[in-house]
Amino acid sequence: MADTVAERGGGLFEAYKGYNPRVIFFYPVVLLLLAVLAGGLAYRQLLRTEIYAEREKVQNQRRILVPGPRGNIYDREGQLLVGNRPRFAVVLYLDELRSEFRREYLKIRGAYRESGDKDLPNATQMEQIARFTVVDRYLRVINKALGRTGEVDAPALTRHFRSQLLLPFTLLDDLEPAEYARLLEQLPVTSPLQVYTSSTRSYPFGAAAAHTLGSVKIDDIDVAEDFPGADLKTFKMKGTTGRDGLEAQYDSVLQGETGGTIYRVDPAGYRIEPPLARHVPVQGKNITTSLDIDLQLAAEARLLENEMAGTAIALDVHTGEVLTLANVPSYDLNETSPRISTAKFQEIEEQGGWLNRAIQGAYAPGSSFKILTALAGMRSGWVNPDSEVDCNGYYRVGNRLFPCHDGHAHGKIKLAEAIAKSCNVFFYKHGIETTPEVIATEARRFGFDQRTGVELPNETRRMLVPDPEWKKATGRGPWQPGDTANFSIGQGFLDVTPMQMATFTASFARGQTRTTPTLIYQPNRKPQRTEAIGLPAAQYDALVLGMEECVSMPGGTAYRTLTQMASMRIPGLRIAGKTGTAQKQTPAGIINFAWFICFAPVENPQIAIAVMVEGDTPGEETGGGRYAVPVAQAILKTWWQKQQRATGTPVATSAPAAVPTARD
Repeated sequence: MADTVAERGGGLFEAYKGYNPRVIFFYPVVLLLLAVLAGGLAYRQLLRTEIYAEREKVQNQRRILVPGPRGNIYDREGQLLVGNRPRFAVVLYLDELRSEFRREYLKIRGAYRESGDKDLPNATQMEQIARFTVVDRYLRVINKALGRTGEVDAPALTRHFRSQLLLPFTLLDDLEPAEYARLLEQLPVTSPLQVYTSSTRSYPFGAAAAHTLGSVKIDDIDVAEDFPGADLKTFKMKGTTGRDGLEAQYDSVLQGETGGTIYRVDPAGYRIEPPLARHVPVQGKNITTSLDIDLQLAAEARLLENEMAGTAIALDVHTGEVLTLANVPSYDLNETSPRISTAKFQEIEEQGGWLNRAIQGAYAPGSSFKILTALAGMRSGWVNPDSEVDCNGYYRVGNRLFPCHDGHAHGKIKLAEAIAKSCNVFFYKHGIETTPEVIATEARRFGFDQRTGVELPNETRRMLVPDPEWKKATGRGPWQPGDTANFSIGQGFLDVTPMQMATFTASFARGQTRTTPTLIYQPNRKPQRTEAIGLPAAQYDALVLGMEECVSMPGGTAYRTLTQMASMRIPGLRIAGKTGTAQKQTPAGIINFAWFICFAPVENPQIAIAVMVEGDTPGEETGGGRYAVPVAQAILKTWWQKQQRATGTPVATSAPAAVPTARD
C-alpha cells in the first residue's frame, strides 16, 4: 500500500512540476510575436515618424494665397497709363466668430424647443440660421455707420463657410474713400469686422488707348512650383489676368508674385494664431510703352469730332515705335475694372467699341494705295516722273467707263500732279500697263499680305492682295482689265489694315520696304534696316513731291481742308501726304471710307501717320481730305510743338546720309 501511495505520491509530484515540457514550444512563438510587435512599434515610431508628421501637417495646416499687385504701364515719357488703386471692402472674419455662432445656435434651438413646434429644423439648418443671424447683426452695424442698406447673401455665406472659412467674407465692396476713413475711426483693431484693402486696375486717362492698353478680368492666381505648402489645403484670394491689349500680351510680365500665409487650424477648421509662415506678395514688373499720351489724346479728340468710327496710327519712321494707336468708338477702361457689368458690355458691343480697327479691321485703302501703284510702275519701267496722260474725266476699259475721282477732267497731267490731285485716269492707264501681277508683287514686298507683328493679340489675317491666280483659284472667274483698274486705285478685292498702311508709310518715308511696329519703348533703339525700295533718287523724289503738293499745292486733295482749318496749320513743317476715299457696297447702300497717310518733315522724315474714318451714312461723301486729314493734322501739330519745346529750335532739316542710299 505504501509503495502504491508513494508511487501515487510521486505521480502527484511529477504532475505539479514547475514547468511543462509541452509549454516550452510556445516560448519561441511568444518571443517572435513580441519581436514583431517591438519591430512594428520601432518602425512606426522611428522610420515612419516623418510620414505621420506630414499627415498631421496636412490635416492641421492650411495655406492662404494672396495675389501680388500687377506692374504699372507707362508712356514713353514716364506718364502713368495703367496703375493700381486701393479697393476697400468691409469683410468679416468668420473663424473669429465661432463662440458667437455657438451661442446663437443654442439660443435658437432653445427658442424652437420652448415653442413646442414639432416641425423643428435639423441641427445643420439651425447652424445656418445662427450664422446668418450673427453676420446680419454685424452688417447692420456697418449699414448704420455708412448709411447703407446692404443685405447678407445667405447662399453665398453658406458656400463661403463650407469652402473658404479661412478667407474673409465680404459684406460691402468698393467703399468710397470717405467711407473707408469713417470706418477706420470706428472699428476696433480686435473686431472681426475689418476694412480689407486690395488693389484693382486704375486708368488715369480713362478711354485713352483703351484698345492698346487692354483690360483685366478676375481669375484664379498661379503660384510658383517651389512655393511652400503645395501639399496643404489651399485657399486663394482672387487675382486678375489680362483680357486683351497689352494687359493680355504681357500678362506674364505684369503679373505680380503670389504671397501667402500658412496657419495651423483646429479640428473645426478655425485658424490658430500666430501664422506658421508668411511670404509677402511682390508687385509685377513695369512696362514702358512707345506711346506718347499727348499725341494719343490729340488723335482721339479729333476722331471724336467726326462722330464716326475711325482709327489713327502714328509711328516713329526709323524705329517703328508706335506713338499713337487711337480707335473710336472706345470705352472707359475704369468701367471694366475689376468687373464690367452686362449692361455696359452690351452698350460697348452695340457701338462697335470692342473692335480694334487699327489691326482687326480690313478695308480697301482707296487712293492712298496709288503711291504703291506708282512705285510698281516705276520699278517695272512703265512709269517715270515725266509720264503723262490726258484726263478728260474718265477712262475707257473695254465697254466700261471708269470715272476720275472728282468727275472733272484734269487735262494733261504728269506723275507728281496726278498724285497731288489724285487723278484716277493716270493710275487706271499706268496700272493696266504695269499689270496686276507686278502691282501684287510690289504690295507683297511691302508686307501687305502679312500681319505686321505688332505686340497685340488678335491681329487679323483678313488682309488680301489679289491677283489673277487668286481670283481663279477662289472661283470668281477670270481676271478682267476692270479688276486691274480698280486694283490700281486701291479698290476692288484689295483689303488692308490701317496698321499696314502706317507701316507702309514709314517704310516709304525712309526708303525701305518693311517696318515692324513695336509698342515697347527702348531708349536709343537702333533704326530698322530692311530692303531698299530700289528707285533712282529722281523717281523717289517725284513721288515725294506729289505727296507734298497734295498737302501744300492749291488743287491738292488735302490742301482745301488745311486752308479751311487755318488754326491747325503748322508753320515750318513740311508734310508729304496722300488722301484716299474707298467705297464698300452694303445692303443699305454704298459706304465711304476716308483715308490719309503722311510723313514729316519731308527733309528728314521722323513721324509717319495713317488715318482711316468709316462713313456711317450710305451715299454720303466721306472724303479723306475732309475727315481724315484733320486727324493727322492734330497729331502732327502736337508732335511738332513738343519737338520745338524739347529742342528750343525746329528739328533738323538735313536728311541723314543713310537715307539717300536706302532709296536707291
